[in-house]
Amino acid sequence: MRLYEDAVKAFKEDVSQNKIADKISNRYQDYYKKKASPSEVRSWVNSLNFMKNVFDYSSIEENKVIIEYELPYSEKRIDVLVFGKDTDGNENVVVIELKQWSNENVEDSEHEGNVKVDYGKAKIELPHPSLQVEGYCWHLKDFLTVFEEKPKILLSACVYCHNYNQGENEVLYFPKFKKDLDKYPIFSKQEMKDFGEYLKTKLSSDPGLEVFGRFKHSILRPSKKLMEHTGEMINEQKVFNLIDEQITSYNAIMHQAKKLAQSNKKSVIIIKGGPGTGKSVIALEVMAELLRKQMNVIHATGSSAFTNTLRQILGSRCANQFKFFNSFIDKSKFKENEFDVLICDEAHRIRKTSESMYTPANLRTGEPQINELLRVAKLVIFFIDEHQNVRPTETGNIDLIKKAAEEFNAKIYEMPELKTQFRCGGSGNYLEKVEKMLRISEESADLELDEETKMEFKIVDSPHELKRLIDEKNREKRNCARLVAGFCWPWTKPNRDGSLINDVKIGDFEMPWENKDQFWRWATEDSGMDQVGTVYTSQGFEFDYIGVIFGNDLVWNKETKSWYAKPENSHDSMAKRGNDEFAKHLKNVYRVLLTRAHKGVFVYFMDEDTKEYFKENARKLGFKV
Repeated sequence: MRLYEDAVKAFKEDVSQNKIADKISNRYQDYYKKKASPSEVRSWVNSLNFMKNVFDYSSIEENKVIIEYELPYSEKRIDVLVFGKDTDGNENVVVIELKQWSNENVEDSEHEGNVKVDYGKAKIELPHPSLQVEGYCWHLKDFLTVFEEKPKILLSACVYCHNYNQGENEVLYFPKFKKDLDKYPIFSKQEMKDFGEYLKTKLSSDPGLEVFGRFKHSILRPSKKLMEHTGEMINEQKVFNLIDEQITSYNAIMHQAKKLAQSNKKSVIIIKGGPGTGKSVIALEVMAELLRKQMNVIHATGSSAFTNTLRQILGSRCANQFKFFNSFIDKSKFKENEFDVLICDEAHRIRKTSESMYTPANLRTGEPQINELLRVAKLVIFFIDEHQNVRPTETGNIDLIKKAAEEFNAKIYEMPELKTQFRCGGSGNYLEKVEKMLRISEESADLELDEETKMEFKIVDSPHELKRLIDEKNREKRNCARLVAGFCWPWTKPNRDGSLINDVKIGDFEMPWENKDQFWRWATEDSGMDQVGTVYTSQGFEFDYIGVIFGNDLVWNKETKSWYAKPENSHDSMAKRGNDEFAKHLKNVYRVLLTRAHKGVFVYFMDEDTKEYFKENARKLGFKV
């Protein structure tokens, strides 16, 4: 999506006549179905005036320019793209990030690669702008096939801080950023002419109409899926390229890891983000890099399916580095600070204690599980989404982590929330809409949100139709789609011959749950295409398409206009037993199930009132149903 595109000459004319912000705003409203915020409109007025002046110095007129280009599978937008050929005749695209920062509101961060920016109400830790545009370049290369084609298109990037003074003693130009600045320069307010010369060198030998056309019509490659690349990531090289707040968190973790040798003080990093914001990607990228630095790193989750799948992918050699949250109950096996780094992925699944019916009497100390996790490593990293607790015994939340960390006298770093969406069609508003429909919080009760989502969302009339759609997607691209359901049927062990029993029954529709003896295979192996997954096997995984059977354990009461649970329709005995907040628990379950896909979600509702509620409000919220 592009909010504005034209020749540089026309862009300059629109800026001179004060038309540019109106044109972009109108396009914004057409596309997003809402008005741009006043602050964003002001930024277009201010920054694009400066950009127009730079173009005056660059002597390029007919080159194509795009303003506010939305990155594929993301809500992030590149401020400016300009197309042309450099002085050597190479086709080139220049990425430009515009910053209104002044010297007074930027300060250094202790985390290498990051800076802190004072926005008035709060100071926010962000990646250095050169690293930010580097992330944008890698994202374009990851998703646009044109950058693999011949003739080769070069990709350059820079930052224009038009309110910022240059100088070695100024934060953005500190010597420690020199390597990044050499690759992705920052032009200050004194360097308007230099910036113009830079663009002339990169773009002026040809208007770039051909490269613009190639870029505009480039095929999007399928997005990288975590499990498909985990082995390569851990064993060989960095696979996923991070952007914006993901870089901030990655830099903070790597900085704290570097300090371990010089410090005896324990550190805790908390990284919060909703489904599809890249928590597990960052976790595994960090693990891979720290392992390459010969550090003692352990990855732990509370999800048996997720951890067993990682072990299966990476093989027995790496299996010992992937553990469960309850693995550290025995103090005789794990001394204090046994590991350099413990990565707690899916930290919302931390339980009150690690004890179970199988725990030996000598280990039943009642110690909180969070304490066991904090005890065993010098640096403990928690990736968390507080709305993904799917069992009443799961108590993981940010307050719990902070209070426990204070008892260990640990230094706590809470990073900016991950918001950039890499699932759900790259649409953060899809998650917001699901939360509004499910009334996840009081704040989400307002259903008047009419911005269209890029996510395909379809309500179907039968489970047969649901299965047909998923089968169709799997025929188009093998193993790209899955069926999931609320836990409304018993889950039976396989027959002696290994065949599965069709537990999931709706009228004449019958399918088996995932194999109870090998449930971790469901998300990644071909057999999973003909099995229905539960929240416990699907949490942490992602697919191109997901088909959801919305059970009758959670239903909408059209009289009281509220959600209520029907425990008699649930077979999740562990979740419903003594659970006074079973409805809240089920809302989290269906939030997880409805946010497993990159491209599309198809839903069958067992309860008719619930179906009608979703249909009516889906239209209000901008879903195409």
